[in-house]
Amino acid sequence: MKLKRFFTPAGLEALVGQDDESNDRLTFGLARPNDYWFHVHGFPGSHVVLRVSEERTEADRESLRQAAALAAWFSRMRQGGLVAVSCCRVRDVRKPPGAKPGTVTIRNEKKLTVRPALLPDAGEAE
Repeated sequence: MKLKRFFTPAGLEALVGQDDESNDRLTFGLARPNDYWFHVHGFPGSHVVLRVSEERTEADRESLRQAAALAAWFSRMRQGGLVAVSCCRVRDVRKPPGAKPGTVTIRNEKKLTVRPALLPDAGEAE
């Protein structure tokens, strides 16, 4: 599975899928229901999951924006200036029956408008 791992300055882990299969494994295998899920709105790109703990179920605003910026960076909108990124909890992401890898539907979506950016790379995730 191809995943990249980043950490926000607040110490939250952000995982980024690198292809359709790793997007599925990340979203439906590794992510927990309370984690946050991000994807650039309306264009192909990576799934990004911002991990939260059982005790700390909310993420700070800056970590949310940084995870959204990662989703914009790992998409076709990397050069797009300001980019709309969809965000919801992982529990609100579903895979339609028979859909190809990487395809999802979401509910309770919020949109964040961010500039594509990277965080310091913590390396490949296991």
